[in-house]
Amino acid sequence: MTTADITTHVRPDQRRGRPRRRGERSRLASVGLHLTLLGAALIAVFPPLWLLVTSFKPKSDTFTLSFLSGFTLDNYDHVINDTEFLTWFGNSVLIVLLTTVIGVLISSTTGYALSRFRFPGMRPLMWTLLITQMFPMAVLIVPLYNLMSRYGLLNQPVALVVTYLTIAVPFCAWMMKGFFDTIPVSIDESGRVDGLSPFGTFWRLVMPLARPGLAVTGFYTFVTAWAEVAYATAFMTGEENLTLAGGLQTFVNQHTQDWHLMTAAAVLIAVPATLVFGYAQRHLQSGLTAGATKS
Repeated sequence: MTTADITTHVRPDQRRGRPRRRGERSRLASVGLHLTLLGAALIAVFPPLWLLVTSFKPKSDTFTLSFLSGFTLDNYDHVINDTEFLTWFGNSVLIVLLTTVIGVLISSTTGYALSRFRFPGMRPLMWTLLITQMFPMAVLIVPLYNLMSRYGLLNQPVALVVTYLTIAVPFCAWMMKGFFDTIPVSIDESGRVDGLSPFGTFWRLVMPLARPGLAVTGFYTFVTAWAEVAYATAFMTGEENLTLAGGLQTFVNQHTQDWHLMTAAAVLIAVPATLVFGYAQRHLQSGLTAGATKS
C-alpha cells in the first residue's frame, strides 16, 4: 500500500489532530470561562474594597475615585473616641457570647434527642422547628415587641438573646440532627455498657466527635447575633443600649450623612467576624457536608 493510499484511509478527524474528549473545553471556551470568573470575582470584591478605601478618606473625598490622596485615620479616631462605639461593642459581645453558648447547647441537645430517641410528639416537633423558619422577620417584630414590653425586657440584653435564639436554634437543631445521624449508634451503646447515662454518653463520647457540626452551629449563631439589625433597633433605644448594628444607623439617617464614619465603623465591626470565621473555617466544610450522607 502506498503513502497516498494510507492518506486516503485516514479519517478526517485524525487529519485535523487529536479529537477532544468529552468534557474537554476548547481554548476559546476556556478563555471565556476565566474572563467570566474574573468578572464575578471583581464584582464580589468591589463592595468591601470600596468600604475599606472609603474608611481612610476625609468626608470631602467620600464619593471621589481617588484612592491614595487624602489618606487619613481621623475617621477611626472619631468613631472610637468621640462616639459610643466601645459601649456598642461591649453590648454586642455580651449578647453574642450568651446567644452562641446557649444556642449551641440547646441546638446540640435537641439535635441529639431527635437523632437518637423516639418519643411522642417527635415528628410535630421537627415540623415545628422547620415551620418557624418560614415566617419573615418583619412579621414577628410587632408581637415580639409586645411580649418584651409586657415582661419589661425592652432595652435589656436578654430580650435580644431570647429573640436571636428563636432564629438560630430551629435551623441549628435540624443541622445538628443531620450531623448526629452520621455518628454510629454503636458508640452510644458502648457508653451505656460502660455505665454512662444518656447525657454522659452524649457529653463524653458524642460531643467530641461532633466538633465540626458544633463549629458550624456556633458560627451560624454568632453571625445571627452579630449582624442582625431589625430586632436590635426595635428593642433597644438610647445610644448606651445599642449594639453595633444599631449604632451604625446613627451615622447615616435622616439627619446626618456621615458615610466616612459609617465605613470606618463597618470595617471595625467586620474584624471580629473575620477572626471568628478564620478560626472556624477549618471545620465549616466538613460540618456543612456531614449531614448530606448517612453512614
